[in-house]
Amino acid sequence: MISDLRHPSALPDKTDKVSLVQTHISLVFVADAFVYKIKKPVDFGFLDFSSLEKRGLYCRKEMELNRRLSQGIYLDVLPVTFDGERHSLRGDKGEVVDYALKMKRIPPESLMRSIFDRGELSEGHLKQVAEVLARFHIHAQRSPEIDTFGEMERFKINTDENFEQVEKYIGASVQENVFHALKNWTDQFYKNQGILFSERIQAGAVRDCHGDLHMEHVCFIDPLAIIDCIEFNDRFRYSDRIADIAFLLMDLEFHGGEEYSRLLWREYKERVGEGDVETLLNFYKVYRAFVRGKVISFQIDDPGISQEDKQEALEKAGRYFGLAYDYIR
Repeated sequence: MISDLRHPSALPDKTDKVSLVQTHISLVFVADAFVYKIKKPVDFGFLDFSSLEKRGLYCRKEMELNRRLSQGIYLDVLPVTFDGERHSLRGDKGEVVDYALKMKRIPPESLMRSIFDRGELSEGHLKQVAEVLARFHIHAQRSPEIDTFGEMERFKINTDENFEQVEKYIGASVQENVFHALKNWTDQFYKNQGILFSERIQAGAVRDCHGDLHMEHVCFIDPLAIIDCIEFNDRFRYSDRIADIAFLLMDLEFHGGEEYSRLLWREYKERVGEGDVETLLNFYKVYRAFVRGKVISFQIDDPGISQEDKQEALEKAGRYFGLAYDYIR
């Protein structure tokens, strides 16, 4: 299927070339004007794309949810067909063997990460992000069901799962002392600061958020778009709004943008009317850095990724775990 869909004639829109980008959960076929994203048939427990039906369902859900923070980017869900000889996205006759989410291609130079790397990220950019996120979080859906995901016991499911899934990577992407220090610190936080979670629910801060808010998902186009929210598991999206922005703050700090992180937090905090929540914000930064390290570690087990890319993933994951460790020190 990968080989077939890398041929321009297999795609529904005219293109001169097609390139492939892989993540731990997706195959992304990048054409001249559009991108076609297919979910890998994987099951990580917290994410299950193992059946055709589920992949179709989550393609449609991804399109629907991401339209909240982007306009004109998420366009359609297309069937991948196989006629016995070749796979196609052109709507040809044949068996439907997968689904692809069709998206407008975003110029890579417009991504927040690219602008940051060029040294062009400005106070104006950060104020724009703060304004969009504050408005989104203030108006995002809230309900008694969503509130339950802000409870300490409910959120602890996420951190317990993280430590369980990362344990196999001790000695590879995470040092043993770092792993145990982070686990002990997290357990102690729940014991000593558990009241903070219920206070946030009472404050109305638990919402249907984005869930995967880092620099490569913020696009400075007109209007500003934020893409690739979590669609595959509600418990990663239903969260405290500061758990959401903590991801972006952490990502800026990971890349050496501490001053930018402080400015973004100040602008956002003022717009949503946050009080003294720095203790909880630090907890969520630890959580987000650990999640990033975990997700990148998964690439080590992917047979479709080269040995060179796996080594790069090991090193990058280790830096994220190291950042989480810095936060607790």
